[in-house]
Amino acid sequence: MRRVSSQSISAPAVDAEAKNKTEQASIKPNHWATVKRLWPYLSPWRLRILLALSFLVAAKLANIAVPMLLKAMVDGLDLKPGDPHMLLVVPVALLVGYAALRISITLFTELREWVFARVTEGVARTLSLQSFTHLLHLSMPFHLQRRMGAVSRDLERGARGLHTLVSYTVYSVLPTIIEIGLVMGYLVWHYQAGFAWIALVAVLLYAVWTIKITEWRTAFRRHMNEQDSRASAHAVDALINVETVKIFGNEPFEAQRYDRALQQLQKASLRSQSSLSLLNLGQSSIIAVAVSLMVWQATEGVVAGTMTLGDLVLVNAFMIQLYMPLNFLGVLYRELKQGSVDVEHMFALIDQKQTVADKPNASILRRPEEGHGLSIAFREVGFSYDGQRQVLKGLSFEAPAGSRVAIVGPSGAGKSTVMRLLFRFYDPMSGMVVVDGEDIRNFSQESLRAQIGLVPQDTVLFNESIRYNLLYGRPQASDQDLRAALEAAQLQALIDSLPQGLDTAVGERGLKLSGGEKQRVAIARMLLKNPPILLLDEATSALDSRNEQAVQEALARASLGRTTLVIAHRLSTVIDADAILVLDQGRIVESGRHEQLLAQGGLYASLWTMQQQERDSGGLPSQPFKETV
Repeated sequence: MRRVSSQSISAPAVDAEAKNKTEQASIKPNHWATVKRLWPYLSPWRLRILLALSFLVAAKLANIAVPMLLKAMVDGLDLKPGDPHMLLVVPVALLVGYAALRISITLFTELREWVFARVTEGVARTLSLQSFTHLLHLSMPFHLQRRMGAVSRDLERGARGLHTLVSYTVYSVLPTIIEIGLVMGYLVWHYQAGFAWIALVAVLLYAVWTIKITEWRTAFRRHMNEQDSRASAHAVDALINVETVKIFGNEPFEAQRYDRALQQLQKASLRSQSSLSLLNLGQSSIIAVAVSLMVWQATEGVVAGTMTLGDLVLVNAFMIQLYMPLNFLGVLYRELKQGSVDVEHMFALIDQKQTVADKPNASILRRPEEGHGLSIAFREVGFSYDGQRQVLKGLSFEAPAGSRVAIVGPSGAGKSTVMRLLFRFYDPMSGMVVVDGEDIRNFSQESLRAQIGLVPQDTVLFNESIRYNLLYGRPQASDQDLRAALEAAQLQALIDSLPQGLDTAVGERGLKLSGGEKQRVAIARMLLKNPPILLLDEATSALDSRNEQAVQEALARASLGRTTLVIAHRLSTVIDADAILVLDQGRIVESGRHEQLLAQGGLYASLWTMQQQERDSGGLPSQPFKETV
């Protein structure tokens, strides 16, 4: 094996992901700032938004005209007995107009809903897709530090809050203000100023009460969301790891843990509901007092002869109609505040920054000719996950193109970290990782990972069919390629034995398959990808002896001409490697071929002797040195 000379190459230290992490409790929702951020998503729909607004304004105008027509109807009934106009004027002229206005209100409202539905659904789809895509592209530290159950719930509530903000803000706020303004203007123009003052004071008191109480209860809503996310995270964690729960018989423990979270959610929900009841009671009281005052003043006007019965009916109808948008204004503000909290959490996820990001001018790592590998080199690589404990300490080695290099050592030596750095899940804190003679930070992550195939020790599959999981390696693979991969991975016999064949569902995380079956699916998936670099993390540890030998031969054939890194826990699987690197505490303490390392009598020889003794006594575990770092 050729070794690269040591060269210290500094790299900026990676900030901890916690620095970018925004906790729910620290989010301070700003409705108008949220609406401003939503505008780029709304602008493509501006013509449809304007059309919806026009329908809504038309509906409001028709709504205002109804009390006016009602006044005319009441005044029109003030005819002398026997007047022949009584049977003509009221039924024909006014009743038809009244019915037409009522129908118009419904018509324009439904047209508004029909036109605007595509806007809300389109914006929700765009923003949800952007959030999901952004989460997929975030660096591994984010996903390791956040609970996916809580993140999933944030996305779900954010989508609901988005519907609220878009629908209410775009076509509800302005028309409601316009309707209130029309009512106030009519009262000032046709009646005493006292009517307008009563209505104005009622509107102001209602608005102030609504805003103050809603601001006060927003903290309860936020706390309820936090408890909801925490309960959801507990449930998702337990269900995802249900096999572990059952192995340890901890169903009651998980149920109690979930119940404690539900109790906290219940307390938070009750506080939120109590504050909502207080808000509704205050709103209803303000409107009730205002309506009573206006009706009393209108009654005095009728008695004094300055107003007609139609005026009394109109004022009462106006206040009832004014109550409706005022009540909607309260609901609107309350929902906007609650929606802002939910959408801000979604935007907080979108604002998360990648700790491992491509350079603006990142180049593409080109695939070599078929049957050729790419060289790999670690040059004085230092790395720490938390900035405190050094996992790799000046690690340097080289795997020439087409070579087979094994990395062995006790648990915690840093073997799996080498793979994570090669995939660029993390960047080294010092030194650099080189592929094809160039620092991998100069390549796009997509093109780098496209050239690497991994068979992990612990294979996790999607809850889809076997076909779906196999084609995940190369979705465009032909049926012939698929069959070849199945044969090479010794998987065809299993497929033939299943009633649904390749369309058999594997269950959550592949739990319907045995460990060996999952591992063979992973091998077939890697063979379909056909990459120039192979990473094998004890790729046959879950196989029985007969299948292991056949699959090892298939992997050996697949490795020909490709660069192969093998993380080995069972040393017997790497005795034919071109070079074996013995890692201990983040450093290479020995290197060479199998026979050379045995002759040295060092750590490798000690591990080999121990495993041989365990095998001879029948106690060799399938994965005695499983990586935990």
